[in-house]
Amino acid sequence: MATCPECDADMEVDEFDVDKGDLISCPECGSNLEVTSLLPLELEVADEDDDDEDDEEEDAAEEEEAEVEEEDADDDDKEDWDE
Repeated sequence: MATCPECDADMEVDEFDVDKGDLISCPECGSNLEVTSLLPLELEVADEDDDDEDDEEEDAAEEEEAEVEEEDADDDDKEDWDE
C-alpha cells in the first residue's frame, strides 16, 4: 500500500511489481508518480519537465527528418527534368 503525495489517496501497489525509478499514475488524481523507494514503498511526484524536454527533442528530430525527406524528393524531381 502506498499513498499519493499529491492527493493523499491510498494506492494499491505491489512492491514486487515495481522497481525504483518506475513511473506510475495515481488512479484518483492522475498525477505521474515515481517510485523512489521499495522498502518501504515511497512515491514522489514525477518531474514533468523531463518528459516535456524529451517530447521537444523527439519533435525536433521528426521535423528534421521530414525536411531531409522533402529535400530528397525535390532532388529526385529535378533529376527527372534533367533527363
